[in-house]
Amino acid sequence: MTHIFISYSLLLLLLLGDRVAIEPGVPCRTCSYCKGGRYNLCPDMQFCATPPVNGSLANYYVHAADFCYKLPDHVSFDEGALLEPLSVGVHACQRAGIGLGSKVLVCGAGPIGLVCLLTAKACGASDIVITDLDAGRLDFAKKLGATSTIQVKTRDTRLLAKQVEEALGCKPDQTIECSGAQSSISAAIYATRSGGTLVLVGLGAPEVQIPIVDASVREVDIRGIFRYCNCYPTALEMVASGKVDVKPLITHSYTLEQTLDAFQRAKTGEGGAIKVMIRCGTE
Repeated sequence: MTHIFISYSLLLLLLLGDRVAIEPGVPCRTCSYCKGGRYNLCPDMQFCATPPVNGSLANYYVHAADFCYKLPDHVSFDEGALLEPLSVGVHACQRAGIGLGSKVLVCGAGPIGLVCLLTAKACGASDIVITDLDAGRLDFAKKLGATSTIQVKTRDTRLLAKQVEEALGCKPDQTIECSGAQSSISAAIYATRSGGTLVLVGLGAPEVQIPIVDASVREVDIRGIFRYCNCYPTALEMVASGKVDVKPLITHSYTLEQTLDAFQRAKTGEGGAIKVMIRCGTE
């Protein structure tokens, strides 16, 4: 995946009444990270979520214009809202180096794992296996295009890595770990081919024990990501062009007044919840 989609979208002037998607993190624009193009690492990032910023769950919200992206007429507000998690998938796949013919392992079939699956397919991955504890989420991943799925039923991380290899017919070139669980990270290291890349997306305990020597002697590159950087234009073009369909991810919808119920649904995952949408008014 490249940044070729940036050209036109960022040149559009925003006018009163334009429908936009907002990239919620606004950096300082002056530090070395911002000037170097990695603004997601800015130490003075202002991110409109609680915490640290109150007030984004409101009928009106003021946001920096250069972090607002105009939505084409055929792209809905729901799709615009999903550019945020989709941008995580774009950043993860870029960091992993996924391209045409890649064989990919995604660990975790939650919302972020699923957008990584969709993005990997759009990048040209030929085979994608996804793992999870929940059979229902694996069924959902299969419908979204996963080549094969593995329900995790063992604590033996080497055995799980072997199951991945059997499902793909080889070890994956790239692995994207979205659960943050120590056992899953370990299995991901064992599963990834020598010389391959493991990207850590999921955040779990601040310290974990992993087979780092195995990764080192096989030159498995382990990379982290923090949100996304220069990914919104690409994510928007993926949706606008039809390369990625994020609409199936929305399983439940609530009004702004039902926000507490929405958060509770998202927390418990009750009723097969994947992405829970809070809508302010109607389109």
